[in-house]
Amino acid sequence: MRRLSPTGRAPSRSSSKPAWRPEPPMLEAPPLLLPDTGEPGFGVYVHWPFCAAKCPYCDFNSHVRHQPVDQPRFVSAFLREMEEMRRLSGPKTVTSIFLGGGTPSLMDPATVGAILDGIARQWHVPDGIEITMEANPSSVEATRFRGYRAAGVNRASLGVQALNDPDLKFLGRLHDVEDALKAIRLAREIFPRMSFDLIYARPHQTVEAWEKELRQAISYAVDHLSLYQLTIEEGTAFFGLHKAGKFIVPDEEQAALLYEATQEITASEGLPAYEVSNHARPGAESRHNLTYWRYGDYAGIGPGAHGRLTRGRDKLATATERNPEGWLAAVERDGHGMIEQELLGSDEQADELLLMGLRLREGVDLARWQQLSGRDPDPVREQTLLEHGFIERLGNSRLRCTPKGMLILDAVVADLAC
Repeated sequence: MRRLSPTGRAPSRSSSKPAWRPEPPMLEAPPLLLPDTGEPGFGVYVHWPFCAAKCPYCDFNSHVRHQPVDQPRFVSAFLREMEEMRRLSGPKTVTSIFLGGGTPSLMDPATVGAILDGIARQWHVPDGIEITMEANPSSVEATRFRGYRAAGVNRASLGVQALNDPDLKFLGRLHDVEDALKAIRLAREIFPRMSFDLIYARPHQTVEAWEKELRQAISYAVDHLSLYQLTIEEGTAFFGLHKAGKFIVPDEEQAALLYEATQEITASEGLPAYEVSNHARPGAESRHNLTYWRYGDYAGIGPGAHGRLTRGRDKLATATERNPEGWLAAVERDGHGMIEQELLGSDEQADELLLMGLRLREGVDLARWQQLSGRDPDPVREQTLLEHGFIERLGNSRLRCTPKGMLILDAVVADLAC
């Protein structure tokens, strides 16, 4: 699932050349993390909703507060809501933890440590599982990296978003390229695993310019990149500006060319796509996001967090209050901030499994989908998609989108779900 770490921007300090050139990327995933078993797993997601500034493209649950956030009070609320989620989930072995936002790197390391300790009190947390934290590459936040590592974080996900200062300014970021490169270097030194995000299909971006920027990014990456096309979401600042004609994003044809260039370059450099927007060296895929896409269970804790928890043959879909102060008050009053608890039956689970699983290069486990849906894929619809080259079978066990099908993923999912 797409995750950006929204912040804002400050006046950029342009530099004629990067201050740092990395060593060649490692060919294997760094040690210290348990290997991927191929199973969906059980993840814990904790949402820190605060940002230093709201990025104009961001439609995530992020909020700016001009007074210091009472972190101990929020920690207490996180711990209380964990107790309720543990009651709903039952005993589980955690396979990944993700601290997202908002901007989690605005938290003190002690806050992160308290949250991770709380998770370990509620569920079994083996040594060596992936513990990811989203972070921004501003110089202030990067100074906390060693504290986060000491607290238990072993994978950093940096919201870089662009590798040129004019586009960083357009995207409303608080860092410049120099800050980004320093943060990448520091993260590579401190964390066993590191990834960073870029946004492409920006206004006036050519395929040639993006290819150059992408190759530069790959030279800095260790083993994972998240590469998202810029989308104009309702409710964001960009939505109104775009509607008013203040800027134009690449049209559908140009966006497809940018996407295809992305796939070709990352594959040739040893970071093929394992999901629509995520690229990794084999073995370095994000374990937590694989839990979402493989339709595993996960507990969602914090303002605006969502969860999926198996209850017998059903799944309980949870959602919490989005407003941070409203969520905090609810937790202190009721022990949780949930505003939605919906039991999903087999048909709804089958649809979600298809929606999530077709994002993956490994595709969907057909036996699991058939067990949930109680049927085979419609033979006429499947054959049409096969003939047009949008899907393919992997033996009798899996069904996946082709690279061509990924360009029209929503339409493919809609056809197969009917």
